[in-house]
Amino acid sequence: MRGMDLRSELRPPPVDQEQLDEICSEIERISDLIARGGPADDAVAAFNQKTGHEYTILDFAEYYGWRSLEDFTREAARPAWPKVPDITRDELVEIVRRILANDPEARFYLRLFEVNVPHPRAADLIFHPPAELQDAPAETVTDAALSYRAISL
Repeated sequence: MRGMDLRSELRPPPVDQEQLDEICSEIERISDLIARGGPADDAVAAFNQKTGHEYTILDFAEYYGWRSLEDFTREAARPAWPKVPDITRDELVEIVRRILANDPEARFYLRLFEVNVPHPRAADLIFHPPAELQDAPAETVTDAALSYRAISL
C-alpha cells in the first residue's frame, strides 16, 4: 500500500553538500578532541549554537556506537525540534508508517513524530510498545500518542 504524500513542512528539508561537509568536519573535530582528552565543552556549545540542537559531549564521544557519521551529520543539519502546529492525525499516521517501514529518513520522521504528539515517550510506542500495542497498525500507535494526557499532581 502506497502511503500518502506529505506536504513540504513534513518532509526532510534538503541540506546542501557544503553545509553537510562543514558539520561533518566539526563532528569529527569535536570527537577527536574528546578522544585526546581535550576540553570540548566550548566546542560542543558552539556546535549547538550553530545547529540549534542540544548535543552533549557523550553524543560526540560515542556517536559511532549507534549511528553513522553521515546520520549524525544529517540530523545536526536539520531542525532540532520540527514542530508543525497544524499537523493532522492522518499525517502523523503516515509518519508512523514511514518509521515502521524503516524509510531512509526514519530518524527525521521519528523526531517529527516525537515533537508533534503529547506523549513524552512516543518513540517507545513504536520501538518498545506496551503489550496492547505489540504489532499494532500505525493508526493505533498514533492514537495512543495523541491521547496521552499528563497526570496533574
